[in-house]
Amino acid sequence: MNEPVKSNNIEEVTDLTTRRAFIAAAGAAGIVYTAAVGYPVYRYLASPAEMAASAAAVTEVSLKDAQKIPTGSALMFKFGPSPAMLIHHEDGTWVAFTAVCTHLGCTVQYEPAANRIHCACHGGVYDPNTGANVSGPPPKPLKRFTVLVNAADVKISRA
Repeated sequence: MNEPVKSNNIEEVTDLTTRRAFIAAAGAAGIVYTAAVGYPVYRYLASPAEMAASAAAVTEVSLKDAQKIPTGSALMFKFGPSPAMLIHHEDGTWVAFTAVCTHLGCTVQYEPAANRIHCACHGGVYDPNTGANVSGPPPKPLKRFTVLVNAADVKISRA
């Protein structure tokens, strides 16, 4: 009277296990895919806020022996996460600006022979005394910093 279990039931149990394994694997793959796509998007969106916070954290930079640079030359340095430049003019005056072009963010260079700050990316030109945008596509002047020269170093701070 008791009949043995037929092989059909075992096949049904095996099919059910296979379906569950497939659904679990598909769910795990979906989570991994979401993380792989989501993390770069998060980093892209969070970067401006992090950069602004790290830039605001630095309010002053001290450059040891910078007062010894010759007249008519410039010294590139980092002001927080961004490049900046300290210019010692022929008349003995000192100025410091951010070295990031206001057009597309390229690094600018001081050209003493031409008496200009030049952006090689798109031909932008800035005045080396004021940082004002003189020609080319830059929409705004370079950000100027306050310079304090003493016997030991040069202190550059936000204006």
